[in-house]
Amino acid sequence: MDIDEDKIDDVVLALLWLTRHDGYRAWKGFDWATTDRLFKKGMIDDPVNKSKSLILTDEGLQRSEQLFQELFTRLPR
Repeated sequence: MDIDEDKIDDVVLALLWLTRHDGYRAWKGFDWATTDRLFKKGMIDDPVNKSKSLILTDEGLQRSEQLFQELFTRLPR
């Protein structure tokens, strides 16, 4: 199976927006390979630490909200 990791990264980033707290923080509960890719893309700060949450960058916060709206909101009828 050929997996599109960019699509996975987009969905995880959108879900990070859903679980965010304190403005830029989101719960760290996703695959390490995915969070590493998001770190390399500049969407989150380095997730390798003892904290149970990670920090979204300004760009990551904006992109995560945009993706959340695109992927998970219904269009008005």
